[in-house]
Amino acid sequence: MKKKALLAVAVSAAMAASLPVSALAAEGSLPRNETLYFSGQQWGTVNDYNPMSPNSNNAMVIAANDAARTLVYETLYMWNPLNSQLYPLLAAPDSQPEWDENQANLTVTLNPDAKWSDGTQVTAADVVATVKAHMDYETSAGADMKNYIESAEAIDDTTVVFHAVLNEEGKAVNPLMLMSYMPKLYIMQEAYLNTVAERNNGSAEDIKLDRMEDLVASGPYKPYIANDQQVVLERDDNYWGQAESMWGSLPAPKYIAHTIFKDNAAGDTAFKQGEVDVSQQFTTDIQKYWEEQGLPISTYLLEPPYGICMTMPTMVFNTEIPGLDQVAVRKAIAMATDYDQIIASAMSGQSPSFADVPRSIMNPTDGEQAMVDNDALADLQWANKDVEGAIAVLDEAGIVDSDGDGIREYNGENLSFKAECPQGWTDWNAALEIVAQAGKDIGINIETYFPDASTYTDDYSTGKFDIVCASGPGSSIANPWQRAMWFMSSTYNTLSVNFSGNFGHFTNERADELLALIPYESDEATLKEYYTELSKIMLEEVPCAALMYRPQVFHAVNESVWTGYPMDGDGTDIPPMDCTDGYGIAALYNLVNVE
Repeated sequence: MKKKALLAVAVSAAMAASLPVSALAAEGSLPRNETLYFSGQQWGTVNDYNPMSPNSNNAMVIAANDAARTLVYETLYMWNPLNSQLYPLLAAPDSQPEWDENQANLTVTLNPDAKWSDGTQVTAADVVATVKAHMDYETSAGADMKNYIESAEAIDDTTVVFHAVLNEEGKAVNPLMLMSYMPKLYIMQEAYLNTVAERNNGSAEDIKLDRMEDLVASGPYKPYIANDQQVVLERDDNYWGQAESMWGSLPAPKYIAHTIFKDNAAGDTAFKQGEVDVSQQFTTDIQKYWEEQGLPISTYLLEPPYGICMTMPTMVFNTEIPGLDQVAVRKAIAMATDYDQIIASAMSGQSPSFADVPRSIMNPTDGEQAMVDNDALADLQWANKDVEGAIAVLDEAGIVDSDGDGIREYNGENLSFKAECPQGWTDWNAALEIVAQAGKDIGINIETYFPDASTYTDDYSTGKFDIVCASGPGSSIANPWQRAMWFMSSTYNTLSVNFSGNFGHFTNERADELLALIPYESDEATLKEYYTELSKIMLEEVPCAALMYRPQVFHAVNESVWTGYPMDGDGTDIPPMDCTDGYGIAALYNLVNVE
């Protein structure tokens, strides 16, 4: 961004600020060579800095997903999807969470160097207070947490024990889900939580709505500007992470900034012009930026699919709908679909093909692929657009076109279904049009249906659909188990409103048995057997079929101001997670200015 434009934006931002603005910000001084600009994450004005809030709309500060964003608040560990490993953050160096022999209590040791922004030590009491606050105030995280964590206990300043909710055998009811909080639970200071409680007279609802503008946190950045034009974080030069027990230095950018663009097109234009350094937006044919336009733009992989794909937008069949309750119909639709066309058109090649990564319950990462025996599944992993094979499956099942109208019947009724996803989700819209064509090729009428997002959400969560496109869990410490649950677990089938998974009410007793065994199993060979068997069930009975592989976050960088971003094969093991998420934040310590 040119100096005059930067000054105008910053001054306007200062005038419009809804949260505190420092004197430096008011002067409009954000040095370009000290500021890392983002796009594709923050849409609209920040509401608050409260990790317990029901709607912070504060993407740069509060994004407590499986690989949490830790610029301001920090977690005990950082998740790395490249190798499926936890890296200590607030936890002690080289440590891992440790279960007792009964798998009932999980112990975490803290790094004694960890400090809050007010200079006091991060202690086990803070961890306990965080867990208790979520549970006592019934936050959304706390409501889920209560299913797996009975309580947390401070043994001493640096030792905290998570006591699990136990099953009838006296073991954690789900050790994987308890472990999943290690890299995504933002730890808050006990003393500050007490301050917030006091000024809100102990009211849970008011506490959850407190804006926490005076927050105390442990991360490398602190709030600086927040208004309807931009969000800026400023580096805390007293950040504890420069200790030798952690990073050993401060992150390179002094400022983290995100302009609030009106849409993806505006963000993409700024990215091409070098006004954005890190883009978390899907860009069609992104390779043209460097191949045809010669721009200093790059992605983690220099060849297709350009990013690390961890999620799988999936075609889910409602197995309670007449016709779709037949395996032959579901399998035929899945077999006849042209996935190569979906990848080429909807994803512009930014997905591995199913020939490259054969379908199973696993995402394409090396860590997950090592957990399934693809050779044992080869005969079930259908080829791309196998129209002849799909027709043979239907004919063998006796599902034929008996009246000559071009549409096959089941129990005397034409096979006719709607394939649904939200209007404007262009890649998914394109994918379902290709599914509809597959239906036409095999004598099944499939019409696309693209309602508004709220209607779509209501439809899939209440089972009011035929075929729906949805995207399950990506990469986390609880995956691939959590994704297998999403694909096939009948435990969700009794929910009147279901956001958890298996929206099509598929039921398989053996799948449920395997899903119950996996959280307690630690032997890698046995886990591989279980996941291979689950994949076999999914491929044989086809409750759903992945349409493409897709990045958990998009990560493209413009190197006109900063360089040193993580790249495949650079030996750092830093994942392409926008320099902010999970172990991806390690990238901030490797950045250097372009001279």
